[in-house]
Amino acid sequence: MSGGPAGPRGPGEEPWGAVRPFSIKTKLGALVVVSVLITTGLSIVAVHTKTELRFITVFSMIATLLITQFVAHSLTAPLDDMNAVARSISQGDYTRRVRENRRDELGDLAETINVMADELEAQDRQRKELVANVSHELRTPIAGLRAVLENVVDGIAEPDTETMRTALKQTERLGRLVETLLDLSRLDNGVVPLRQRRFEVWPYLSGVLKEANMVAGARGGMTSGSGNHTRTDVHLHLDVSPPELTAHADPERIHQVVANLIDNAVKHSPAHGRVTVKARRGPQPESLELEILDEGPGIPRSEWHRVFERFNRGAVRRPHGPGSDGGTGLGLAIARWAVDLHGGRIGVAESERGCRIIVTLPGLSSVPS
Repeated sequence: MSGGPAGPRGPGEEPWGAVRPFSIKTKLGALVVVSVLITTGLSIVAVHTKTELRFITVFSMIATLLITQFVAHSLTAPLDDMNAVARSISQGDYTRRVRENRRDELGDLAETINVMADELEAQDRQRKELVANVSHELRTPIAGLRAVLENVVDGIAEPDTETMRTALKQTERLGRLVETLLDLSRLDNGVVPLRQRRFEVWPYLSGVLKEANMVAGARGGMTSGSGNHTRTDVHLHLDVSPPELTAHADPERIHQVVANLIDNAVKHSPAHGRVTVKARRGPQPESLELEILDEGPGIPRSEWHRVFERFNRGAVRRPHGPGSDGGTGLGLAIARWAVDLHGGRIGVAESERGCRIIVTLPGLSSVPS
């Protein structure tokens, strides 16, 4: 069995191991055949015309060298172009691309270099967006905390309980932002192991929803920036069927998924709206299907593929409910990461009203044998 890749390739590409009509091997083989034919033909001409062999040898060498030079130029010219593009990429310029006008191995290499350049350009753009977003998100609580402390130092405000409570809330918000960034770091480094176990779904999800309501009530009136919602006018409803439903997963990671999805749904809900969390048995043993449905404006189908990208806050008009600042745009990215750790799936589904997100966890099928 071959040790090379055997999977399907992209659209328009030949299968692995297929012989291309214009491959480099074919061109080199044709070069050898043409050289032999030229030499043989000139030898036959020399025999019939009684031309000296040394002239035939010189003519054969000249003809072969001209053909070889032509073929060599066609092979080295794209390599020079690739070298220039690679040098630009190494210097931080990700805008240049290699011309893809060949149907041989060099054409495949050019396509690979262009794909690499696209990915590096996307990563560089995400890095710049990360710095800009983090700077923006950290600036607000730091500025608020600084203003409170300056007022106390300048004697404008008294260091009473209310003033200290305001400073504490800004500090808590700053801590939540840092915690979110730590989750993002763990996501990138893949250092969070799964600790899967069997648990009862109803009491577990009931605790998650109760915690979300308690946190919202404790923080009422203060924007969270990240992590948990602050609205108390949205009703959370839990629907688990059958009531004795059990699942096999990492409760800590699933808590992140459900909490972040509830947070997102509440932020996008209208005043006195309703967020429903449904849980059903999946097709595999101890598998679980979760559904989070809100009554907000929903997500346009054209944005479905971007919902779980980092720092994506949606493109709909007035996407966030009253009292919501929209968060950092990391909650759904972290939810997808936690689901991917389980080998599950998460995505936006059709809904008559609002946004409907479905999470599927594989259960015991995800446990290595």
